[in-house]
Amino acid sequence: MTTAFVFSGGGSLGAIQAGMLLALAERGVVPDLLVGSSVGAVNAVWVAGRPGVDGARELADVWRSVRREEVFPLHPLRGLLGLTARRDHLIDPGSFRALLARHLNFDRLEEAAVPLLVVATDVATGSEVVLSQGDTVDAVAASTAIPGVFPPVPWGDGVLIDGGVSNNAPISHAVESGAEIVYVLPTGYACSLDRPPASALGVVLHSITLLVQQRLAAEVARGWEGVSVRVVPPLCPLSVSPVDFGRSAELIEAAHAATTAWLERGPHSGPEQAALLLPHKH
Repeated sequence: MTTAFVFSGGGSLGAIQAGMLLALAERGVVPDLLVGSSVGAVNAVWVAGRPGVDGARELADVWRSVRREEVFPLHPLRGLLGLTARRDHLIDPGSFRALLARHLNFDRLEEAAVPLLVVATDVATGSEVVLSQGDTVDAVAASTAIPGVFPPVPWGDGVLIDGGVSNNAPISHAVESGAEIVYVLPTGYACSLDRPPASALGVVLHSITLLVQQRLAAEVARGWEGVSVRVVPPLCPLSVSPVDFGRSAELIEAAHAATTAWLERGPHSGPEQAALLLPHKH
């Protein structure tokens, strides 16, 4: 049976997926297809080039080492230019692109060891764009181009932004590609913050994670005839902001333990799993 892993977005909470991946790899659950959107595209591309337990361990090590300045290097003047409409973004993507280039081990999507789909959004039409060929760094930069934060990425005749805008957890593309078992790896969202995010970037990312989590819940609740959709339970309660890269080690360890326990119980499937993803209070 064809098994797909589907990765949702969530900023720095993408570290959670590294812990999930390690637990799945240790139990011999391996993908035949990878589908990623937003930060989920980062993790999907990594696995596509380094499948297996060793690759999952290396991914966890990378997440533990990443600092916010490598992804979101805030520059006051650049931000001011963005706010005054002299630029279409607040953050220069150069540092993030350099980080990707250092760690990704294939140049083009079609060279991946495991078939790979990266989801982005056409900024002009709002439609989903599924990338399976082309420059790997450009594809990931497009899928993670948070509107207003990172610049849109030219691609062919169009211009692309964050895949989470149109489809944060593209289960449909895995099913259309022939997957019979789909593991959904959600980042979850910060459902137990002590106080609202203090920065503009924090507010933007937290708001996006709330929106896309609800879209993911709707996708799971839809049900997929003939397909076993298995949602790896997100961490909950979660008090880590999606711009906080200082707690990745903690998130990886917690997600690894929780996913291991879930696998030992036997993975669940079915539309009732959507309840795991819906907004709630603690």
